[in-house]
Amino acid sequence: MKKLGILLVILSFLISCESGKNQRVLVAANGRINNLLVVMKNSEWQGEIGDELRKFIAEPVLGLPQPEAQFEVSQVPIENYGSMFKSSRSILNIGIADKNSFTIGTDVYAAPQKIITITGKSKEDLIEMIQKNSSKIVSEFKDSDLRAVRMKILKKYWEPSTMETFKQQGFSLKIPQEYSKVEDNGEFVWYRYHLFGGNSMELMCYTIPITSDDDVNGNNIVANRDAFGKKNIPGQIEDSYMITEEAYTPHVFEVELDGKKAFETRGKWEVKGVYMAGPFLSYTVVDKANNRLVVVEGLTYAPSINKRDYMFELEAILKTLKIN
Repeated sequence: MKKLGILLVILSFLISCESGKNQRVLVAANGRINNLLVVMKNSEWQGEIGDELRKFIAEPVLGLPQPEAQFEVSQVPIENYGSMFKSSRSILNIGIADKNSFTIGTDVYAAPQKIITITGKSKEDLIEMIQKNSSKIVSEFKDSDLRAVRMKILKKYWEPSTMETFKQQGFSLKIPQEYSKVEDNGEFVWYRYHLFGGNSMELMCYTIPITSDDDVNGNNIVANRDAFGKKNIPGQIEDSYMITEEAYTPHVFEVELDGKKAFETRGKWEVKGVYMAGPFLSYTVVDKANNRLVVVEGLTYAPSINKRDYMFELEAILKTLKIN
């Protein structure tokens, strides 16, 4: 009986080895979100090819009070591209080769990881390939980072079905449990994450009836936002409330969220009559089936410090929106 037990242990070990023979075990990717490793020759990085890359990878993020590049960029030459660098989260390989190509790799050396490789037969071809794929490069790295952020911060989130507003209004958002409730009254949801020194990140969700084509076409976003702030987000003194900063025109883009037409708005908020302001990001989703706009918004109050990564986290949360 003892021999049989030993035999079964050996057999199960051999089977597990056989079944795992083709499985790859990847190390955890290193590097923070919005950090990009560029692998290319020093001479090309310092020349026209590098200049072309910097036009978009170092472009400032829209809607922030102070200029912040959308990526923190590090560059290494090909000969120094060793195992430590290969486990980076986001890698952009650039070089002259025997063909023009653009390829995307996922979880090649580590996880989560995105590697984009661009080659050209000449300097001119390479610059053309970079120009042609600039939007794709940014979106691939950003989407990969958004997924990584969601995996990290949404391990524990408040169950949407327990929130009164979500139950009554028929939509939901996954809000991390690190955020605490400020308001949930059936009409709107407001959650807050406390940062250091009295700073904070805020999440708000509400709906607005569609009353005109201007609502559907995104022409009333600022007016609707200011009306909501006046009614629901009071300031510290009498007759003060949150508005869209009057001196700054928000950037509005038509996008798709939860399979529906939506408007992404990036701008600055302020409190009327009080010296208090910061960046906001909102998505206004056209829910024609229910004749309404569903609005989800994130904003940050963190004077004198960089806010790009805070706003990026809020974006990751806002994009979990689901409309019943």
